[in-house]
Amino acid sequence: MQGLLDYTLRMIEKHNITGAVLAGGRGQRMGGVDKGLQTWRSAPLAMHALLRLGPQVGEMMINANRNLAAYESMGVPVWPDNTQDFSGPLAGFAVCLERCETDYLLTVPCDTPRFPDDLAARLAAALEREQADIAVVATVEDGQTRTQPVFCLLKADLLSSLIAYMQEGGRKIDRWTARHRVVEVVFEDASAFAGANTLEELQGL
Repeated sequence: MQGLLDYTLRMIEKHNITGAVLAGGRGQRMGGVDKGLQTWRSAPLAMHALLRLGPQVGEMMINANRNLAAYESMGVPVWPDNTQDFSGPLAGFAVCLERCETDYLLTVPCDTPRFPDDLAARLAAALEREQADIAVVATVEDGQTRTQPVFCLLKADLLSSLIAYMQEGGRKIDRWTARHRVVEVVFEDASAFAGANTLEELQGL
């Protein structure tokens, strides 16, 4: 397995992947607060995501729509959605793809601070092995496979396809990704992808 990862990272090198932390949501299930700025283990959730993802990729950015100065203080470029209606993760995908200067973009949500430190390597390995356009995380819970599409490695040249889909009124990630060659990568530890959608879940982390 290690040999496969080493081979793949020579094909899709770390410096050719831009990491994007998605923090542009309304945080409705958390009472409307800005989730990425909520404190967990003495630091904002978005900072945990940056520190976790940064060593795995070449460049970093944040997608946020509120409190931009607070996010900018984290030391990476911050890009708000191009729409004004909090259109969901795909709007974050779109603006990050527009600003991406590498061949690949890896997205993670701001509210899941314990994702694996080999996330990029395993998604890159699967993308290259299957000659896919998109690699997404999948986990197994109670015997059922569940995709985690916001954890997504995708080719940067998919921007035009995404914009066309959104102009049609589409907002579901899986319906857009289904238009392309997708590989699901199963991660055995589902708890690593536990997110904080509510204050109770944040405390539970």
